[in-house]
Amino acid sequence: MYDLIIIGGGPAGAAAGVYAGRKKMKTLLITESFGGQSIVSDNIENWIGTKKLSGFELAKTLEEHIRAHENVEIKMPEKTTVVKVIEGGWEISTDKSNVYQSKTLIVASGGRRRRLNIPGEDKFDGKGVSYCSTCDAPLFKDKIVAIVGAGNAGAEAVIDLNQYALKIYWINRGLVPTADPETVEEIKKLVKVSAVNNVETQEITGEKFVSGLKYLDKQDNQIKELPVGGVFVEIGSVPNSEFMKDLVEMNKGEEIIVDHKTGATSKPGIFAAGDVTDEIYKQNNISAGDGVAAALSAYNYLLKINKRSPSYE
Repeated sequence: MYDLIIIGGGPAGAAAGVYAGRKKMKTLLITESFGGQSIVSDNIENWIGTKKLSGFELAKTLEEHIRAHENVEIKMPEKTTVVKVIEGGWEISTDKSNVYQSKTLIVASGGRRRRLNIPGEDKFDGKGVSYCSTCDAPLFKDKIVAIVGAGNAGAEAVIDLNQYALKIYWINRGLVPTADPETVEEIKKLVKVSAVNNVETQEITGEKFVSGLKYLDKQDNQIKELPVGGVFVEIGSVPNSEFMKDLVEMNKGEEIIVDHKTGATSKPGIFAAGDVTDEIYKQNNISAGDGVAAALSAYNYLLKINKRSPSYE
């Protein structure tokens, strides 16, 4: 039985792994890959201590740092499917038909891209509909595109597409973008970009490939259509928390509710960190800090139940 199992290899899981390693806990980290959602980012400029790096570079540094600790075992690529209660801890099953047991658990499984759930989205997925501007921007050279989402993810997509697309419609369900003000000001200077505010997307149209995007203009309550050759969906993420259903308390968005001082969930011995939780700010640096807190909390939990440090078992 492990002292700690960590689920996830993004900034939260990696930070937890490093601190678990430093505390000499017998630790297993299970992840499909390292880097989290940022793995697709070509340009990360807000990772503290590094002016600029790619998502691939971030993932590599996270993995290297964890592998520096001999007491942290890594199972990758492997996906957690079921977590259940056993005497003295938890049992984790994976898609590789493996079963692991642990005294404590940190859920740092992150999130995945949220979908619009409108007609045409599934039909044209990969045929003009994209969820990764970094991956697909070059494919839309000299095309008119729509980017749905006015948060930081949407703003990053605008920047990515600006060097390729002929024209960009930036679609926002609100009256003003919610992205970082500095980025918004930068986008306002881009002549290719036209903001379409206070609208609700209705349908993605086309025959073999995307040719248009229909939306409801909430100002005049009229359905309108933009002629576009591509639609980038950048409306945030959904927490990867399905395997924790009925085990810990979650909010309506299925985010795991935690004590933001410790990372503790509603179930003693289970901690959570990063984008899978009800943390307001979904940022790599915050996720890493949350991962550190969760690892230290797991260590303190073991101290209480073992009456001694896991290092001396």
